[in-house]
Amino acid sequence: MVNIYNKDASEIIIKAAEELKKVEEIKAPEWAKYCKTGVSKERPPEDKDWWYKRTASMLRKLYLSKGPIGVSKLKRKYGGKKNRGHKPDRFYSGSSNITRKVLQQLEKAGFAKKAEVGVHKGRIITGKGKSFLDKLA
Repeated sequence: MVNIYNKDASEIIIKAAEELKKVEEIKAPEWAKYCKTGVSKERPPEDKDWWYKRTASMLRKLYLSKGPIGVSKLKRKYGGKKNRGHKPDRFYSGSSNITRKVLQQLEKAGFAKKAEVGVHKGRIITGKGKSFLDKLA
């Protein structure tokens, strides 16, 4: 049986983004056209559907994680190096507002839920989210 571990990540993310457009709980906010995705970026994304691709990517990341994963770890994953001119490049995290809003929308749609395992707090994928990604694989 083919699952998410055997398929190429970019294929799954593109397919999932197309399917997430059909889910009514997941919508790009009005300000998403104008915002940068992090401090390290100079301009907003050129892709019109970047919100859905980011949502699909975060859903995949929740699927692959062993336990609860929080906003701070996810925003670190979506960060990048900033060109600071003559000074050496430095890593900056991605936007926590975008990360938070995407996770809230995934919760509303029923693909993720809040969880606590010991001292670790964050979100985990639900059965609905797993079956959604497994069907696409």
